Amino acid sequence: MLSSWLPFLIYGVFAAAIPVSMIVMSFVFAQKPARRTRARGIPFESGVSTGPPRRQRFTVSFYLTAMLFILFDIEIVFLYPLAVILHKLAWFGFFEFLVFLVILGVAYVYVWRKGALEWQ
Repeated sequence: MLSSWLPFLIYGVFAAAIPVSMIVMSFVFAQKPARRTRARGIPFESGVSTGPPRRQRFTVSFYLTAMLFILFDIEIVFLYPLAVILHKLAWFGFFEFLVFLVILGVAYVYVWRKGALEWQ
């Protein structure tokens, strides 16, 4: 009976040990600041300062790169399930996989030739 639950027990031990060790190590290796500064006294909310926001302009290439990252990242959502059941789909799945990769390759080369990946 215990042998069937042993993997779950080991997983549970590791799942509890990792956060506990992180908390303990943060107390063990924590260092007090040498002096108190004004910046340390400003309250923080979710890592964002409550001070007035600075006006910052982003270039179009920043947004284009972000959109391209999302586009080429979403491909994994389609490639992973196809790769998992590729053996069941046989040759049809293999050719479907190749067509999808060729379309992605053509899109990547097109974006590269247009200079969308350049930061200048």
